[in-house]
Amino acid sequence: MMEQQFDVFLAHSSKDKPLIRQIYRQLRARGIRPWLDEEEIPPGTKFQDEIQQAIGQIKTAAICIGQNDLGPWQALELKTFISQCVRRDIPVIPVLLPGVEAIPENLLFLSEFHGVFFRNGIDDERAFFQLEWGITGRKPRIDATSVMLEPSEPVSSLPTEDADPADNLASEKGIDYGRLRDLLKAQNFKDADYETYLRMLEAVGRKKGDWIRDKELLNFPCADLKTIDRLWVKYSDGKFGFSVQKKIYVQCGAKLEASIQGDKIWEKFGDRVRWRVNNSWIYYKDVTFSTSAPQGHLPIPVGSFNGWSLGLLVSSLALALVKCKV
Repeated sequence: MMEQQFDVFLAHSSKDKPLIRQIYRQLRARGIRPWLDEEEIPPGTKFQDEIQQAIGQIKTAAICIGQNDLGPWQALELKTFISQCVRRDIPVIPVLLPGVEAIPENLLFLSEFHGVFFRNGIDDERAFFQLEWGITGRKPRIDATSVMLEPSEPVSSLPTEDADPADNLASEKGIDYGRLRDLLKAQNFKDADYETYLRMLEAVGRKKGDWIRDKELLNFPCADLKTIDRLWVKYSDGKFGFSVQKKIYVQCGAKLEASIQGDKIWEKFGDRVRWRVNNSWIYYKDVTFSTSAPQGHLPIPVGSFNGWSLGLLVSSLALALVKCKV
């Protein structure tokens, strides 16, 4: 067998070439040697002959599936290519490009392989983490400034060499807020929002997939509430945090003496923090996870994302903050 000169073969539709070039550059930057047709096939040579030769020179094959459907002949050629890879014991990695949520019906034979999903765009660090792992067989080192894990698969901690020693991560429940601190410091507000949800569930004894009841918020442990709020306020330069939301809530006319304030105040608050747009409550997918969001937009209270539950949770959080002197 020929010497394996390439770490991964990037199989793709020509219509997805711009995305594949970006993946190619990212992999090269990570020290991985990808095989890409336009980089390896000289003009005037037979395409299929070069592909057959490449199979003997690669360690893995990444089958990149974009939104452009493959024709029946292309699908057949791809199936033949994958069969040769399997026969030669070359790992096959389905790679679903942005906008593709499932393997197309004409490529269902790929479902038996564990795939990589670029759910958050072509720069999705989580996807590159998985892809690099699949190609090299080694988990890449996780950098706290470039978080690679998506919310559904959290890890217990991130490197904290650069952590601010002044950060107070106090917890009445023995909860580790190091990951939340690192995510916020890295300005990764989306994962930080989910981490906040997980740690708040932990503080009240609930598990992932559940939600916090308003009465549990009213009795939320003060040290933990202060830690979560302090981290959000600090690393957003005062733009986000529960105490920021409480201030806006009061400005909207809320009286912090009862948990039920009423739809009008909740709607006014929702308009201010842009949880409501054009008189309608937004969906979680429409949340803005950056400092371009309005003041108080983050974090999102844990609970179902609709006007009633949000209003009730904001009311309960505000009362808990008063009780905890935040």
